[in-house]
Amino acid sequence: MQASAQALPVSKVGVWSGRIVSALVIVFMLFDGGIKVLKLAPAVEGTTRLGYPAGLVLPIGIVALGCTLLYAIPKTTILGAILLTGYMGGATATQVRLEDPWFFFPVAIGGLAWLGIFLRDERLCTLIPLRRS
Repeated sequence: MQASAQALPVSKVGVWSGRIVSALVIVFMLFDGGIKVLKLAPAVEGTTRLGYPAGLVLPIGIVALGCTLLYAIPKTTILGAILLTGYMGGATATQVRLEDPWFFFPVAIGGLAWLGIFLRDERLCTLIPLRRS
Protein backbone atom coordinates (compact mmCIF):
# COMPACT_ATOMS: atom_id res chain seq x y z
CA MET A 1 0.00 0.00 0.00
CA GLN A 2 1.40 3.36 -1.01
CA ALA A 3 1.79 5.94 1.78
CA SER A 4 0.90 9.01 -0.31
CA ALA A 5 -0.55 9.60 -3.73
CA GLN A 6 1.25 11.69 -6.32
CA ALA A 7 -0.47 14.91 -7.33
CA LEU A 8 -1.19 15.10 -11.03
CA PRO A 9 -0.29 18.39 -12.67
CA VAL A 10 -3.30 20.45 -13.74
CA SER A 11 -3.31 21.74 -17.30
CA LYS A 12 -3.66 25.42 -18.19
CA VAL A 13 -7.07 24.68 -19.68
CA GLY A 14 -8.10 23.01 -16.43
CA VAL A 15 -6.86 25.92 -14.34
CA TRP A 16 -8.68 28.48 -16.47
CA SER A 17 -11.83 26.36 -16.63
CA GLY A 18 -11.76 26.10 -12.84
CA ARG A 19 -11.27 29.84 -12.47
CA ILE A 20 -14.22 30.56 -14.77
CA VAL A 21 -16.50 28.11 -12.95
CA SER A 22 -15.44 29.53 -9.59
CA ALA A 23 -15.96 33.09 -10.86
CA LEU A 24 -19.52 32.22 -11.90
CA VAL A 25 -20.23 30.85 -8.42
CA ILE A 26 -18.71 33.97 -6.82
CA VAL A 27 -20.71 36.36 -9.03
CA PHE A 28 -23.94 34.50 -8.30
CA MET A 29 -23.30 34.45 -4.56
CA LEU A 30 -22.29 38.13 -4.49
CA PHE A 31 -25.57 38.96 -6.20
CA ASP A 32 -27.58 36.69 -3.89
CA GLY A 33 -25.92 37.96 -0.71
CA GLY A 34 -25.88 41.56 -1.93
CA ILE A 35 -29.61 41.82 -2.54
CA LYS A 36 -30.23 40.31 0.87
CA VAL A 37 -27.85 42.71 2.66
CA LEU A 38 -29.48 45.63 0.83
CA LYS A 39 -32.88 44.20 1.80
CA LEU A 40 -34.23 44.63 -1.72
CA ALA A 41 -37.90 43.76 -2.14
CA PRO A 42 -37.35 40.55 -4.17
CA ALA A 43 -34.99 39.18 -1.50
CA VAL A 44 -37.37 40.01 1.35
CA GLU A 45 -40.38 38.61 -0.52
CA GLY A 46 -38.50 35.45 -1.52
CA THR A 47 -37.26 34.85 2.01
CA THR A 48 -40.69 35.31 3.58
CA ARG A 49 -42.27 33.13 0.87
CA LEU A 50 -39.88 30.38 1.94
CA GLY A 51 -41.15 30.68 5.51
CA TYR A 52 -38.38 32.71 7.13
CA PRO A 53 -39.04 35.97 8.98
CA ALA A 54 -38.17 39.18 7.11
CA GLY A 55 -35.78 40.07 9.94
CA LEU A 56 -33.49 37.21 8.91
CA VAL A 57 -32.83 38.55 5.40
CA LEU A 58 -29.84 40.67 6.52
CA PRO A 59 -28.14 37.94 8.61
CA ILE A 60 -28.64 35.40 5.81
CA GLY A 61 -27.09 37.85 3.35
CA ILE A 62 -24.12 38.47 5.63
CA VAL A 63 -23.52 34.71 5.95
CA ALA A 64 -23.75 34.30 2.16
CA LEU A 65 -21.25 37.12 1.57
CA GLY A 66 -18.91 35.80 4.28
CA CYS A 67 -18.87 32.30 2.79
CA THR A 68 -18.32 33.78 -0.67
CA LEU A 69 -15.45 35.94 0.54
CA LEU A 70 -13.74 32.89 2.05
CA TYR A 71 -14.31 30.98 -1.19
CA ALA A 72 -12.81 33.82 -3.26
CA ILE A 73 -9.58 34.04 -1.25
CA PRO A 74 -7.13 31.39 -2.54
CA LYS A 75 -5.80 30.42 0.91
CA THR A 76 -9.32 29.88 2.30
CA THR A 77 -11.02 28.45 -0.79
CA ILE A 78 -11.56 25.00 0.71
CA LEU A 79 -13.08 26.42 3.91
CA GLY A 80 -15.28 28.69 1.78
CA ALA A 81 -16.42 25.74 -0.33
CA ILE A 82 -17.28 23.75 2.79
CA LEU A 83 -19.32 26.67 4.16
CA LEU A 84 -21.00 27.31 0.79
CA THR A 85 -21.92 23.62 0.68
CA GLY A 86 -23.62 23.97 4.06
CA TYR A 87 -25.37 27.17 2.98
CA MET A 88 -26.59 25.50 -0.20
CA GLY A 89 -27.64 22.43 1.77
CA GLY A 90 -29.91 24.64 3.87
CA ALA A 91 -31.34 26.22 0.73
CA THR A 92 -31.95 22.78 -0.77
CA ALA A 93 -33.66 21.51 2.39
CA THR A 94 -35.92 24.57 2.47
CA GLN A 95 -36.94 24.13 -1.15
CA VAL A 96 -37.50 20.39 -0.78
CA ARG A 97 -39.67 21.04 2.29
CA LEU A 98 -41.81 23.38 0.19
CA GLU A 99 -41.83 20.92 -2.74
CA ASP A 100 -40.26 23.57 -4.98
CA PRO A 101 -39.26 21.97 -8.29
CA TRP A 102 -36.13 24.20 -8.41
CA PHE A 103 -34.55 22.42 -5.41
CA PHE A 104 -31.73 21.19 -7.66
CA PHE A 105 -30.44 24.74 -8.28
CA PRO A 106 -28.61 25.14 -4.93
CA VAL A 107 -27.26 21.60 -5.36
CA ALA A 108 -25.85 22.66 -8.74
CA ILE A 109 -24.26 25.82 -7.28
CA GLY A 110 -22.62 23.77 -4.51
CA GLY A 111 -21.40 21.24 -7.05
CA LEU A 112 -20.00 23.99 -9.27
CA ALA A 113 -18.14 25.46 -6.29
CA TRP A 114 -16.30 22.17 -5.82
CA LEU A 115 -15.86 21.59 -9.55
CA GLY A 116 -14.10 24.95 -9.86
CA ILE A 117 -11.60 23.94 -7.18
CA PHE A 118 -11.21 20.41 -8.58
CA LEU A 119 -10.31 21.72 -12.03
CA ARG A 120 -7.60 24.08 -10.81
CA ASP A 121 -6.09 22.48 -7.69
CA GLU A 122 -4.06 19.29 -7.97
CA ARG A 123 -4.36 18.65 -4.22
CA LEU A 124 -8.10 18.10 -4.54
CA CYS A 125 -7.49 15.89 -7.58
CA THR A 126 -5.24 13.75 -5.38
CA LEU A 127 -7.84 13.60 -2.62
CA ILE A 128 -10.64 12.74 -5.06
CA PRO A 129 -8.93 10.79 -7.85
CA LEU A 130 -11.46 10.95 -10.67
CA ARG A 131 -8.80 11.32 -13.37
CA ARG A 132 -6.28 8.76 -14.53
CA SER A 133 -2.60 9.57 -14.95
